[in-house]
Amino acid sequence: MIRVALKLAYMGTDFHGFQRQPRLRTVEGELLGALEDVGVIENLGQSNYSLAGRTDRGVHALGNVVSFRTRKMPIINQINNVLPPDIRILGSAQVPIGFKTRYAHKRHYRYVLCNVKETLETGKMQEAAHLMEGTHNFINFSKKTERNPIRKVDSVTVKFQNQIYLVDVVGESFLWNMVRKMVAVLISVGKAELNVEDVERFLNPQYTASITPMPPESLILMDISYKDVQFNEDKYARFKFLQTLSEECLNHQMMAATTAEMIKSLKKD
Repeated sequence: MIRVALKLAYMGTDFHGFQRQPRLRTVEGELLGALEDVGVIENLGQSNYSLAGRTDRGVHALGNVVSFRTRKMPIINQINNVLPPDIRILGSAQVPIGFKTRYAHKRHYRYVLCNVKETLETGKMQEAAHLMEGTHNFINFSKKTERNPIRKVDSVTVKFQNQIYLVDVVGESFLWNMVRKMVAVLISVGKAELNVEDVERFLNPQYTASITPMPPESLILMDISYKDVQFNEDKYARFKFLQTLSEECLNHQMMAATTAEMIKSLKKD
């Protein structure tokens, strides 16, 4: 037996999150079904299956990771042929039998902001973002019942390009809703609803803040990396997923144009 790690991409739009749920369409449910269908996993309980992270409903990914024990290296496109088009395995790696999927070296999230009605002050946002870097108690950025809210954030960057704001957050691990709450605070700073000094207070566990997370649909889990693990990328799988994303983008553009025309017609006197 060997242990294999798979790098997984998916569009979260039509899934009820990553984790398996009875009678609901989830990324994990579709993935495990495909792995069992092609015989890569014969018995889930004996495969020592594990995952790097459970993304919420609506969150997308280009680099989530699962691992399990199997008899031989799987054929990526054999599995992809069974998977629905909004899920694709992009790469694989043979890892040590004791490989711990949850203990990643780095996780990279990106939040995409478009159609912002007002100009955000990116300089102030970046100043506030730097305060979030380093090791802090992030209890105000997650559930108040978190047992260990201490997290180390390596970098938080804010960019404005092509009329879109991008917030990239990199760290070893994150709490539930942590990234989306971080982005919500940064946007409030950009709108001058909060000061940079407010962020310092939010990072103080003695101070209680109520932060509403940003919607999940604009969050992408860009990548998860591990020390001494190099994934072999499947170029054909990458091409097919790029094709699916392009078709989805075109459909959204057509729908947006149609909806805009309906709004325009309804507004006529």
